[in-house]
Amino acid sequence: MKIIGLNGSPRKNGNTGYLVKYSLDRLSEKGIETEYIDLIDYNIGQCTGCYKCVEAKKCVINDEFMKIFEKMVDSDGFILGSPSYHSSMTPMLKAVLDRAGFSGRWYANDMKSKSESYEWKGNAFSGKLVAPVTVARRAGQNFTFAQILLWATANDCIIPGSTYWNVGVAGKGGAMDADEDEEGKGILDHLTNNFEYILKKLKK
Repeated sequence: MKIIGLNGSPRKNGNTGYLVKYSLDRLSEKGIETEYIDLIDYNIGQCTGCYKCVEAKKCVINDEFMKIFEKMVDSDGFILGSPSYHSSMTPMLKAVLDRAGFSGRWYANDMKSKSESYEWKGNAFSGKLVAPVTVARRAGQNFTFAQILLWATANDCIIPGSTYWNVGVAGKGGAMDADEDEEGKGILDHLTNNFEYILKKLKK
């Protein structure tokens, strides 16, 4: 069992990174293998809509996206973290999810002609567990949270719930203080319990 955490914040040691790592640490304590990834460490551009992934069955843009894509495919699921910038996920996480969703669909399917209907065979992320973790100083988390959920539901993923939305309240005055959000951490504790429960059921 392996879960990876993608931190979409440009601040490597910021509040979002803290909460993603916190979640992975709780999973590690349960015996689940984890890997933490700062997307800022990778050179990843936006999707160009070239459709070359339809034939290649992978993204053909020459940067480091495929390193992340392969880790996503090889995992049992991922935690997707982003701060809320004007009530939206960061551009770097959006770039990864756009390209992963697009190329991941053609990973397992062929494009039909305009007159044909699709019978989807799943995609690269079918059956994987996905959960958002979003952070804001005061508000905007839910919009970012919803963006990530929309991606997950369109990509055939399983979404573990918790006792509340997986959102953090942190960063007033630019502070790195997510560790003080006790309620937020409690929500993530329950989320990771559900990750463990579902993973064990799926692995039986």
